[in-house]
Amino acid sequence: MRRGAGRWAVTVVALLAAATLTACGEQEQPVREVAVELPTAAPAEQPQEAPADAPSVEPPAVAAMGGRPSPSASAKPKPRAKPTRTTTAPLARPKPPTETQVPPAPPKPVDDGCKPSYRGTKAGQSQVKAALADAAARTYWPTSAPDIRIPSALLKATAWQESGWQSNIIACDGGVGLMQVMPATAEWMNQRFGQSYDIDAYRDNAYLGGTYLAWLTKYIGDMYFESDYRLDASLCTSELNSCLLNAVIAAYNYGHGAVAREGQPLTVPNPQYVRNVRALMTECECLSF
Repeated sequence: MRRGAGRWAVTVVALLAAATLTACGEQEQPVREVAVELPTAAPAEQPQEAPADAPSVEPPAVAAMGGRPSPSASAKPKPRAKPTRTTTAPLARPKPPTETQVPPAPPKPVDDGCKPSYRGTKAGQSQVKAALADAAARTYWPTSAPDIRIPSALLKATAWQESGWQSNIIACDGGVGLMQVMPATAEWMNQRFGQSYDIDAYRDNAYLGGTYLAWLTKYIGDMYFESDYRLDASLCTSELNSCLLNAVIAAYNYGHGAVAREGQPLTVPNPQYVRNVRALMTECECLSF
């Protein structure tokens, strides 16, 4: 989640062209509104109201970032129109960003010889898996963009690439935990969305990582993809800058400013990182945990 991020060796799939995880530093020097999934509205001719004593479907620990809409009809967001674009390619000339509050600048690269440190207790694989699944099950922009979804495979692969699912690792550049969240980025997200996530708590760290991926999806999706927020690998071609999925992966690692620039074509400055995460989304051993 940062430029100049330290890396450490983890086992990745055999088909990777080149592993990018190192102890700290690498060739490519890189640089997250949450609620649960909304209920599907009943047909207009047969309105259905949930019983007053019906149990909540909101999973534990889910903070209403942006707020879950109230059950009243007036509070329900209007359904978004389906994308009507004739092409899924990014705009050659992007629209101005709709998000004017942006994360802080990435840190500078660190010494390649630096080794990561550890603090606290490492969460087990089952705990990490549950935290990532919870983060993937959320609706991150419940009012303005309720169709944004972060695929579970993307969260799992990003966490594996960033930390090898080590919840207590601290990179040399300051990246923390499971999703290698930078403290300044966590502080910005908590302020931006009115939250108080603890960067050192593995569940909160997973939520921070998922929130950042969702923010990048909206930021880049609005600029280059006319608010078509599908993080779908089938929309990608052999050109790395051809789809939103690749752009979001690149920006998580290198920062939004290196990928999406006003007046400039979409850029993927860290192709090997993107290829690694894309491969991990289908081949990572973590998918079987």
